[in-house]
Amino acid sequence: MLLQTQSASTPALIDWRRFLEEVYQDRQTYHFRHGQIIPMASQDIWVICRGIVQVNTLFVNGDEAILGFIYPSMPFGLPLTQLHPYEAKALSDLVLMRLNQVEIESSPLLAQGIVLQLGRRLQQTEAILAMISQRRIVDRLEKMLLMLKEEIGQVTAEGIRLDVRLTHQQLANLLGTTRVTITRLLGNLRREGWLTIDQNHHFVLCDRPFPAL
Repeated sequence: MLLQTQSASTPALIDWRRFLEEVYQDRQTYHFRHGQIIPMASQDIWVICRGIVQVNTLFVNGDEAILGFIYPSMPFGLPLTQLHPYEAKALSDLVLMRLNQVEIESSPLLAQGIVLQLGRRLQQTEAILAMISQRRIVDRLEKMLLMLKEEIGQVTAEGIRLDVRLTHQQLANLLGTTRVTITRLLGNLRREGWLTIDQNHHFVLCDRPFPAL
C-alpha cells in the first residue's frame, strides 16, 4: 500500500488511506530526500504517503523552534497554519501527495479525511505542550521518547528503534532546552541501559518503566 503508518490504525484511519489510494492511485506523487525543504504554496496542502516531516518556525533572533513531527496520512501546508515563517523539512526520504485547497473544499470525503488527520495533529500538539510544561527537563525528554516510540518505533531484537535520526539539537529545540543538557541526559539514559544508539545513529529504546503520558 502506498500510504503507511507505524502505529496501530483505527478503522477510520484505514478508510482514509484506502480512499486516497483508490481515488488518487494515478495521481502524481513527489519524492524528497532526507534533509530537503518542502516547497509550499498558499493553496496547496501536502499529505504524507511515506516518511516523516518536521515543521519549524523561527524566532526574531533567528533561533529555530520545532513545532512537531508529521507522520504518514497527515496533512500540512500554508492553508493549515497562521505562523510565518513556516518551514517543513524531510526527516526521512519522503513520498508526498499534493492537494489543492479548492479541491478539498469540493469533496466532502476528502475534507472529512483532512479533518480526521488534523485531529491527530492536534492531539500531538497538546501532548507536546504538556511535555514542555514539565519543570524537569528529564521528564520532558522521557515523555518525548515515549511518544516517538509509539508513533515511529520499529520492533528490533535490541529494543524499539526510532525510525528517523534525531540530533541532540533537534530534541533541545523541541523541548525548550540546550543541546548540552540533552546530551547529558541522553548519556545518563545510555549508562542506565534504557537507551542505545545503533550503527546508523538511530535511538533504540529498551524496556524501562517510562512514566505514562
